[in-house]
Amino acid sequence: MSDRIQLLPDNIANQIAAGEVIQRPSSAVKELLENAVDAGATEIKLIVADAGKSLVQVIDNGSGMSETDARMSFERHATSKINNIDDLFRIRTMGFRGEALASIAAVAQVELKSRRAEDEAGTYIEIENSLVKKQEPIAFQTGTSIAMKNVFFNVPARRNFLKSNAVEMRHIVDEFIRVAMAFPEVSFSLTANGQEMFHLGSGSLKQRIVHLLGNNYTAKLVNVQENTDYLNIYGFAGKPEIAKKTRGDQYFFVNNRFIRSAYLNHAVMSAYQEMIPADSFPMYVLFIDLDPAQIDINVHPTKQEIKFEDEKIIYAFVQAAVKHALAQFSIMPTLNFDLDPGIQQLDAVSKPFTDEKKVHAEASSLYNTFTQKNQAHLIESKSELKHWKDFFPAKEQPGGSSRKDTLPDKFEYEQSSIGTGTHAGQKLQLLENADLLQLHTTWLVASTNQGFILIHQQAAHERILYERYVTAAKGRPIATQRSLFPLTVALAAPDAVLLQDLLPDLKMLGYEIELFGKDTFVVQGTPADVEQGNEKTAIEQMLEQYKHFNSDVKFSKREKLIRSIAWQHAVKPGRTLAQKEMKALADELFACAQPNITPSGDPTYIAFKKDYLERMFGR
Repeated sequence: MSDRIQLLPDNIANQIAAGEVIQRPSSAVKELLENAVDAGATEIKLIVADAGKSLVQVIDNGSGMSETDARMSFERHATSKINNIDDLFRIRTMGFRGEALASIAAVAQVELKSRRAEDEAGTYIEIENSLVKKQEPIAFQTGTSIAMKNVFFNVPARRNFLKSNAVEMRHIVDEFIRVAMAFPEVSFSLTANGQEMFHLGSGSLKQRIVHLLGNNYTAKLVNVQENTDYLNIYGFAGKPEIAKKTRGDQYFFVNNRFIRSAYLNHAVMSAYQEMIPADSFPMYVLFIDLDPAQIDINVHPTKQEIKFEDEKIIYAFVQAAVKHALAQFSIMPTLNFDLDPGIQQLDAVSKPFTDEKKVHAEASSLYNTFTQKNQAHLIESKSELKHWKDFFPAKEQPGGSSRKDTLPDKFEYEQSSIGTGTHAGQKLQLLENADLLQLHTTWLVASTNQGFILIHQQAAHERILYERYVTAAKGRPIATQRSLFPLTVALAAPDAVLLQDLLPDLKMLGYEIELFGKDTFVVQGTPADVEQGNEKTAIEQMLEQYKHFNSDVKFSKREKLIRSIAWQHAVKPGRTLAQKEMKALADELFACAQPNITPSGDPTYIAFKKDYLERMFGR
């Protein structure tokens, strides 16, 4: 039997290895931008076409490369960053493995132009499928330009796995933001399909954050600064009122390298405890500077996961730094230790505690509970209160036995069967001409033929809107209410890319929005249930909710959008409804195909039957 193990050809081995480093065009963007930063560039330009599928080009004014270095840079494991194993624990540069350019050259057509300041001519190299096609001198300015064209042209299966242009462009913008945020002293620009999306001059970290994430953060950032012998922490944290439903605007950098760490994120979340809702996430951009010997960044090809020598001390410092920043700017709640003047007027304070009163107090069971050993937690059972089961008469059971606990031990209520609205075979119906009652501007109480129901107004409206939008998406578009004065809405670049991808589906749902220049849109019309003047807020919150749903891969893009708009447009708790509005809401709910649950599966109402109510009152 012949031998079966053989060495793979270099081009195949390179393509396999490249799959770990270059997973999509945004991976190349990250590697090329970091190389430009390592080259000492003060101005970096990123140019992409067709969401990076056709072109990803990075031009910098860094140190450039000699003819030999330019050729060697495409060899696997060729690097200028380290010389021996000990250098792995002294790394301050972004790259060090020598894999990025070799991986890019294995899966794309690459053109490199580079010149050092001391060289009279630059170098031009053309590589395809890891093979050098051309190398020649060229006139070029100081710095380097690397263009990656037709990514995965030689790996069709990998190219087919790429997402839509809008999705790939969002990944590119994310990588651009992470690198640009880490180096505010460097000028960056991003041009996509001939249109400039970002133009960032050098400046402070706060200016860079506002330029990248939006002007709405200008007055909403709290400065974080803690310097210790072990590490330094600096950056900004968002005020509690701008917490969002998604983790989008959360950035950790260790020695200027973007990292992902659920552990450190928990440290920040704990600092915001009881200041934001449980399902919200604070905004933060935090930098940690420490000795490279205390971390290991060589644990993942993307270098976004690192190991700390002592994670617990990092956690403690991050938590303390954020807490201190929030307290320093009077954002955290404070305790008032001033004595209430009213307390001074109480008998226990103002009148003397006589011996007679002392004897009476010591004889009380409350005093004994708190003074006897191991009794502080004791709850007395000598209460005059009767057990709730004693309110119901004993009923004779088959076989002569009697039992008093005719109700279940847990609170009893019933929901209608899905899609039928029935109880025990009878159709659940609202009583004709019966008024509805609104409780705490959140719930509606309605009489039925079997008792009454408690409707959650937001959950009910969400179900109504969801079914309306599903019908619209199937070919019956919702009517658009044209704006008398079209509104111009400016968004942060990532949100602008997202909204542009959603425009065709939004048109089916009653939104008429047009692109109007860089990151700017004109709202020509909205669905009738969007209040005039509130269009910008409605669009921003809809995008935020869409990103919240976007983590659930089992839903299509249109389903996520429909759920987002249904949630956004639904009437929220706190709004007072007129009798006519309450009646319309209840009628529309029970006209739905599936009235008893929201799209996410939560109940829209709870029904209480008459026999249950009668038993509760012993009737």
